[in-house]
Amino acid sequence: MADNRENWGSKVGLILAMAGNAVGLGNFWRFPYVAASNGGGAFMIPYFFALIVIGIPVMLVEWSIGRYGGKFGHGTLGPMMYLQARQGMEPKKAIIVGALCGTIAFSVTILVNSYYNHIIGWSLGYAVHSVLGTYMKPGVDPAMFFANYVQDPKMLVFWVISLVCLAYAVMKGIQEGIESWAKIMMPVLYVFGIVLGIRALTLGSPVNPDWSSLKGLNFIWNPDFSELSWKSAIAAAGQIFFTLSLGMGIIHNYASYLKPDEDIVTASVATISLNEFAEVILGGTAVIPIAYAFLGPEGIKGSIGLAFMALPNVFSTMTGGGIFGAVWFMLLFFAGITSAIAMYNYLVALLEEDAGIERKKGAMIVFVGYLIVGAPIALESVLTHSANLIYFTEVDNWIGNYLLIVLGLIEVIVIGWCVKDRALDEMNRGGLWKVPKWFFRLFHQFLTPITIIIFLTFFTIDYAKAGNFNIIPAYVAEMPDFIIWANLGRIVVFGVLIVGFIQSYRSIKRKYAEEIESNKVTAP
Repeated sequence: MADNRENWGSKVGLILAMAGNAVGLGNFWRFPYVAASNGGGAFMIPYFFALIVIGIPVMLVEWSIGRYGGKFGHGTLGPMMYLQARQGMEPKKAIIVGALCGTIAFSVTILVNSYYNHIIGWSLGYAVHSVLGTYMKPGVDPAMFFANYVQDPKMLVFWVISLVCLAYAVMKGIQEGIESWAKIMMPVLYVFGIVLGIRALTLGSPVNPDWSSLKGLNFIWNPDFSELSWKSAIAAAGQIFFTLSLGMGIIHNYASYLKPDEDIVTASVATISLNEFAEVILGGTAVIPIAYAFLGPEGIKGSIGLAFMALPNVFSTMTGGGIFGAVWFMLLFFAGITSAIAMYNYLVALLEEDAGIERKKGAMIVFVGYLIVGAPIALESVLTHSANLIYFTEVDNWIGNYLLIVLGLIEVIVIGWCVKDRALDEMNRGGLWKVPKWFFRLFHQFLTPITIIIFLTFFTIDYAKAGNFNIIPAYVAEMPDFIIWANLGRIVVFGVLIVGFIQSYRSIKRKYAEEIESNKVTAP
């Protein structure tokens, strides 16, 4: 089976595709508002701590798990983690670990793209509106424009176009589809980011003498230590998982198409470097200074509002705003597409591997599936005549704050304590650079899992205190019409998890029935 699997065509294509997987909306949409809302420069301290202690070790783990699984013909996480876990425990226990990991990866790739694809569609639609100047006309309020936009069923055409682009790319395969698109989109994305960064640094103080782009840079790079808190540390850990696409199963999927001796240490470092350049240098240099110069320190803290309400307000008042608005939203579109392709491909690989469905048909099945799971996002806005996006918020909370992080924790514990030195040998296979044994011992066995556990514990305590585990979550307690959407989000999340566990468990048992039944490892 493994012999028939496609490989990456070139080292450059591999790195650009994997960087495209990591460089997504999290870099340009999520990072600026998360950083701004958690103290700016103060946020960057736990951010870089989390990058070193969590991001790099987990990235190495996921590359090695994926490449190892690919040797056995696996492109999805359940069987991959079974192969890892059985090296340190009996097969009947290993299948539970594998099924649990496969469950989370299955759920994340479905649920993230259920709303992620809508944001990609919004970005494409807003790029068109920027060129046409629709939201820049006199008397148009960008906030109301966005609210009307998401309530208008006609705007869903951009969501469908985005899904068609994803389906087409994945249908073409690894080299002709995903790799080819990455070679075009990633360089263009970086060019767009640099253009916006240069424009940001030349804005001066267009609105208020105390609001300048350079002060925006100072806000993000000059830490105010009084702003340091557990809240900012927890946010930093979550951002690292989100921005590097960790805990999703999609790094493993891409790595499964590697040759057995491909250098994954160098590739991991290159992926992280390209991602951090996009996020910290371009995202921090372009978005935050532009928003700061026009909106001040409080105006840069608004979640979706920063990208789709605050910045359009900026573009409508700056010279050449239509052009720079189109550049900004096309940057978001390209960033979103290059990440969403990876999640799309994971599900297609699952259909190929478990159901024997050929790639083109699998891509069409996933296309229809994403139309179904994405429907609640559209229906909430249309039926409630609002842009509160409560369903979106609830689903994102469970994914970004729990599922990604729990999966990363399980992976590190299995690799550090079940596979041990054999995992280190696998990481270093074919590598120009080698992961030192002391690094593996210090990080993979101790610092990384302990740090993740601490972050999860404090976040859970804070989340419970805030009342967000209540039957009626605190953030919708004053909005009775939206309670149903928050609980619908919960039902969908747990429903998908149940389906994912059944699918993953059956998949592993079907492939390794003999050794699971005997409870003895029989395959190499």
